[in-house]
Amino acid sequence: MSALAGNYKRKKLSFVKGKGSFLETARGTKYLDFVQGIAVNSLGHSNKKLIKSINKQSKKLWHVSNAFIIPEGEKLANRLVKKTFADSVIFQNSGAEATEAAIKVARRYFFSIGKPNKNRIICIKNSFHGRTLAAIYASGSKKMTQGFGPKVPGFDHFEFGDHKKLKKLINKNTAAIMIETIMGEGGIKVIPNWCIKEIRKLCNKHQILLILDEVQCGIGRTGKFFAFEHAGVKPDIVPIAKGIGGGFPIGAVLMTKKIAKAMVPGTHGSTFGGNPLAMSVGNAVLDQINNNLLKNVNLMSDYFFLKLNQIKTKYPNIIKEVRGVGLLIGIQLFNDQSFFIKKLMDNKLLTIRAAENVIRILPPLNVKKKEINLALKIIDKVCKEVN
Repeated sequence: MSALAGNYKRKKLSFVKGKGSFLETARGTKYLDFVQGIAVNSLGHSNKKLIKSINKQSKKLWHVSNAFIIPEGEKLANRLVKKTFADSVIFQNSGAEATEAAIKVARRYFFSIGKPNKNRIICIKNSFHGRTLAAIYASGSKKMTQGFGPKVPGFDHFEFGDHKKLKKLINKNTAAIMIETIMGEGGIKVIPNWCIKEIRKLCNKHQILLILDEVQCGIGRTGKFFAFEHAGVKPDIVPIAKGIGGGFPIGAVLMTKKIAKAMVPGTHGSTFGGNPLAMSVGNAVLDQINNNLLKNVNLMSDYFFLKLNQIKTKYPNIIKEVRGVGLLIGIQLFNDQSFFIKKLMDNKLLTIRAAENVIRILPPLNVKKKEINLALKIIDKVCKEVN
């Protein structure tokens, strides 16, 4: 019996090593990994440049307190600012921490300008912003919050696409609207570009903040550095994680100058956030998130979506919809996806579930066409078997 708590329903499968898009068991059986730690291993397994970066930094310095200047963190923050809308960065260790920091930053901003009553945040019902107490109540999910009362106050919710309700929720106490640019756990539901633009206008009109959660969909996953770039908007606050570490735990919250002014010494901190080892890895990831890699994401995405939709046409009673952007892909089935995911795994393709009977497919950003063809072959085979 495992000494680990039972908060995960783990598959009876384990791996000893990985390379690129593949994982390997102790018996030498290879699996095509299109989960990649749930969009974490943005550059695949055992990336040579990341290994080199970790080895080099590990021989110098792993950790030092944020009471001191950390040059590797200064470098990564400057690069993120130069590359994005942001003027300032606070480093964390995970997506949930980055979301928590984003919530704190939004509330602290209004406190700093003499409006402490503006502390409520509007979110989409059944969204996903992490597993901490504030994050689960921000998500507005009964399933996630069950047994974790009392309720953490300060969040209001509207159903996906219900703009009338969204507008009605805005009042004198509203500080921000926080949404995932693409809802990952919620079923790879893409917020349309026109919708993001309208929400930005709404925030401007009411002088509230726009928080775009890019923990899963950011860092090149959609073919642009951030998913919101497709809509051409500028948010106020953006939490990130997953892909920026390439498998190493890194999170961050990015923000504009006016927001950052509120975060004076003592307002937020993290023991491990921004440590030299993590920051060196983040810089090595950023070295590889370049135009050539983004070009690969777009080319492979176009091909993958084309072929997946052909399979959908071939099996119209099995596949309801193919969703997503870039290499954040969802296959929505008419029936529960659990059996289908197991059949894919039996055929050595790893995927993961999401809401609304959706199978999530998350290849590394440097995935090769022959690997996508292998996945397509397996998906087609399983469709035929369950048809």
